[in-house]
This record gives sequence, structure tokens and C-alpha cells, in this order.
Amino acid sequence: MNKLIKNSLAIARAAIKKNRIRTVLTILGVVIGIASVTIIISSGDSMKKLVFGQVASFGSDFIQTEPRVPQSSGGMFAQAQGVVITTLKESDRQAILKLPYISEAYTALITQDMLSWQGQLSKSMIYGVSPEYIDIDQGKLGQGRFFTKEEDSNLDRVVVLGSKVKQDLFGESNAVGQNVKIKQMNFKVVGVMEPRGTVFFFNMDQLVFIPIQTVQKLMMGVDYVQAITSQLSDPSKEAETVDAIRQLLRERHSISDPSRDDFQVASMAEAKGILDSIIGAVTLLLVALAAISLVVGGVGIMNIMYASVAERTFEIGLRKSVGATKKDIMAQFLSEAVIKTFLGGAIGVILGIGVTYLVYLIANYYAFDWPFALSLNGIVLAIVFSVTVGLIFGLYPARKAANLDPITALRKE
Repeated sequence: MNKLIKNSLAIARAAIKKNRIRTVLTILGVVIGIASVTIIISSGDSMKKLVFGQVASFGSDFIQTEPRVPQSSGGMFAQAQGVVITTLKESDRQAILKLPYISEAYTALITQDMLSWQGQLSKSMIYGVSPEYIDIDQGKLGQGRFFTKEEDSNLDRVVVLGSKVKQDLFGESNAVGQNVKIKQMNFKVVGVMEPRGTVFFFNMDQLVFIPIQTVQKLMMGVDYVQAITSQLSDPSKEAETVDAIRQLLRERHSISDPSRDDFQVASMAEAKGILDSIIGAVTLLLVALAAISLVVGGVGIMNIMYASVAERTFEIGLRKSVGATKKDIMAQFLSEAVIKTFLGGAIGVILGIGVTYLVYLIANYYAFDWPFALSLNGIVLAIVFSVTVGLIFGLYPARKAANLDPITALRKE
């Protein structure tokens, strides 16, 4: 058996070397297909690393509560049309704080506006938050201080700048103690955050923090909040605390039917699970689409193998006349198909890794924190898949060659 395989591989290599251009054209579809599969699987792993790293940057002991349009009123479709739910309030945060296993919570409201200082402008996201934000979030102060509960209650016009906003307005100058203008009102800079970078594709250094009551009453004229972030004192109680928050808000908002919930509650673990499912489903779909090119490449290999059988009919007859069996002929042509697809798979994997690394370099050059990830399982799967394509699409031409009558084949010369 070993001698048969060795001889078949030797003959197959000789045939491939003799027709190098044809071989290159034959394996091109396999190269493209395997490269695509490698890129997609590696990109999926990179995306998982990025997203889970972003989730981890928020911490693992948080529960997020946000308003949403009830399913009975149109759900996400209505929300996409601009329907705003205004039922989530500061009083809900106070009620959540009384639940077991909740150590702290902050409310948030986001808007957008222009900041100016001595002719310098910076368009920024304004993040109205309660003072507890700095004790819960992973962001750290670089200079100055965060605003206090008294400043929030008094509607004081104070602001904490993200590092990029500070750089845009003040450059290397000290910003703490200066006044910036927002909506024709002066806000005193009391602090500057440390650089944090991008979190969930959003530049955290472009944020500006203002007391939430100041944002509500002086800037937006509203009394609702857009999020309540709660911190767990015991992460092992996450699931029951999520249920407790849902039950509490249903009671407070007079909701008896869950389909009428005007809020959504999610833990970091749930967020990870949802994101993992989405990324996995998208990756699987893209791999399936990329596999189509492998099928096309397999059909190309089958056609070329048919042509090769027709061209080498005399050679097949000659080998059979000197003692080659059907098994020998079949092994020879299957070996050719497998070698071609293996070469195509190997080149495709190398090309895929190269493109993946190029994407990583470009992303990081533009300060996008895209990790470089290679899936060893994906690489092995790609190689196995390419060899399988060779076996499947090379089988019929190999059988045809093996079944040729040697006398008839010798007459073809």
C-alpha cells in the first residue's frame, strides 16, 4: 500500500510539473476560496477579541437598563422611526439602589453640541451623567476632579473634558479652571479624563461630561434619562438581580404584560452571549458564501482532470498493459487532484494570513485597536476542506481513467 501511494504521488508530481500553467489555472479557484475562508474565520476571531475586550473594558459586574419601545407598540421598528420613550427617570435609579446586591448606580443622557474656547472649536458628544459615574466606570481622571452631587443638584455649569476634546481646544495648555462655551453658556472645566481610546467603535476621548441635571434642565429641557448603569456587589447574583430590576420597573411603570415593557435590562454576560451568537452566525454565513468559490474550483479541477484523462489515454493504456491495476490508475489521478487542491489550499491559507495581517497593520496605523488573530482550527479546516474537494471532484475522472480498456486506450495514439 505504501509503495502504491509513493508511486502514485511520484507520477502525479511529474504530471503536475509537466503542465505548470494548467495547474496554476486549475487551483486558482481553490486558492481564492481557501484564502476567503481563512480571512473570514480569522476576521471573526479578531472581531470576537475586539468586542469582548471592549465589553471587558466596561467591567463584568454591570447591569444596563435602557428605555425601549414596547413590542406591542412596534418595538425596534417604531424605535427606528424615531419614537422616544421618556419613562425612565432618576427615581428609577433610586429604587434600583434599594435592591439587594446593587452597590451603586448612575444615570446617563447623551446629546451632541459644539464647544468653543478662544476661537477653537470641538464638536463633541455631551454625556450627562450623575456624579456616581466616576466611581463605577473604568475611565480615570487625568487632571482636576469630577463634579459633585451638590454641583449636580445646583445645576452648576461645570464640565469634565475627554482628552481629545481638551487637546482640540487647549493643546498643551492647562484646561482646568478655564471656561468653555456650550449653547452660549459658560461652563467651568473642573477636570480632564485620561486617554481611553475607542470602546465599541466610539471614541471615548471625544466625550464631554456634564452633571445630568444640568443637561436635563438647562440644555435639553427634559426629565427622563437614557440609561441606568448598576454595579453589582456580588457578580454571582447577576441573573436574579436582572430579574429583580425587571420586576421592580414593571411595578413602577404599571406594566403587567412583559410585551409592554418600556425598558430593557441586560447584564454584561448576556451582552457577551448575544454578541458571540451574532458574530458566529455572520461568520458562518460568510464562510458558506466563500465555500461556493471552492465548489467552483472543484468543478474546474474535475473538468481539467477529464481533459487530462482524454489526453493521456495512451499513457493509461500503456501502464495497464505492463501490469498497472485499476487501483493504481485511480490512485494516480486522485493523487493529482489532491496534490493540486492541497497546493491551492496551502497557498490560499498563506494568502489569507497575509491579507489578515495587512488589515491588522492598516487598522492599527489609523489608531483602530483591531487585534490580529489566527484560528488554527480554521486553518486546519481550510486545508482539510481543500483536500476533500480534490477527493470528491477528482473521484469521477479517476474512475473513468481506471475503467479504460487498455487495448482501446493504446489505439488512441
